[in-house]
Amino acid sequence: MKSEYKTQEDLSKLRRYDLDWLRVIAFAILIFFHVGMFFNHWDWHIKNNELTRIIEWPMRFSSQWRMSLLFMISGAGVYFALGNRGPKSFLGERFIRIFIPLLFGMFVVVPPQIFFERITQGATFSYPDFYKTVFDFLPYPKGSFSWHHLWYLVYIFFYSLLGLPLLLFIRRNSEMTRRWAGFFSNIYLLILIPVIWHAGGSLLLGERFPTTHNLTRDWNEHFHDFTLFVSGFVLCTQTTFWETLKKFRKVNLSIWLVMTTMLYTFYWSGDFDIDGWEVVLYYLIKTVNAWCILLSFFGYGYVYLQFSNRFLKYANEAVYPFYILHQTVIICLAYPLINSPLPIAVKFLYLSVATFLVCLVIYHFVIRQFSVLRVFFGLRLAKSRRPGKSEVAPISLKS
Repeated sequence: MKSEYKTQEDLSKLRRYDLDWLRVIAFAILIFFHVGMFFNHWDWHIKNNELTRIIEWPMRFSSQWRMSLLFMISGAGVYFALGNRGPKSFLGERFIRIFIPLLFGMFVVVPPQIFFERITQGATFSYPDFYKTVFDFLPYPKGSFSWHHLWYLVYIFFYSLLGLPLLLFIRRNSEMTRRWAGFFSNIYLLILIPVIWHAGGSLLLGERFPTTHNLTRDWNEHFHDFTLFVSGFVLCTQTTFWETLKKFRKVNLSIWLVMTTMLYTFYWSGDFDIDGWEVVLYYLIKTVNAWCILLSFFGYGYVYLQFSNRFLKYANEAVYPFYILHQTVIICLAYPLINSPLPIAVKFLYLSVATFLVCLVIYHFVIRQFSVLRVFFGLRLAKSRRPGKSEVAPISLKS
């Protein structure tokens, strides 16, 4: 792969398969994460009759970077999306491919999750009787109107809309981003400045604005997520950024291995209660850990994932419908297992495999076959077959 391009336009036309791979991997991990929520001690919609803390160990690790990675990839996707369209066209595309699937999800996909939660709480109504309460438009948890796991779509839609003037300004000032790329080619600055920014934000906003995913009162989450969104956009403005991540990928890997070990040893091995200066230390360690994980993933992806194959082409389109469907599928499959005597490991394996299979069947045989469903699940309309061609080339879906 070439590491330099003559113009910014050359860079914007580049297909970044490494970002496609990371996106598919991150969403696949999300399915395992939400299956794990059925068995751990954290608050979730329904719970197994037997809970375990063992499953929380890998979940704590992935929760450090999973959504952060997706926000950065979404920001990168916006950079490429702006490369061949104007602001008006871009916003229209965001509306069709994010807002419409969000509305469809809130009225069709999410309600079964709330229904089964109400049933576990003692409700006895039928699904048709329950579904009428959705149109009371009373927000969850008091009511039945919610976006649940689709909060990510809400956030990237508003970040794309409200952040567009800033993103266009950054994109049009290549000399400015070239200076930024040179500045952050120093590994100490690349780590130190973002860590101070994010750790400082957590210390100032974290306790006052705990994560709610309700959009209007989620300022700590917005502080981090919007920063990561813009950071992903900025990374794509100059190849120098990626060459820096490639150069220091082993350093970042070593740092987060050490930091992760410290977190598990001193904080995550059980219930922990910290205050005073320990809070500052904890946020610093956790932020260094998360940031170096992201940097190393992007660095290694840039080196080893610059290729495509039939699986990636298929998965890159399927990942969006999988994301929209997966949590509802998990809850529908998990509800009958709540009081089953089966071991947790067996239930986890069954739910993981069954969720992937159900989402695959729905996507392959239903969603991708009908234009209206493609729109509801954020997919581009299938291209018409050309004479003499036996099949249509797979469609790649950008964030």
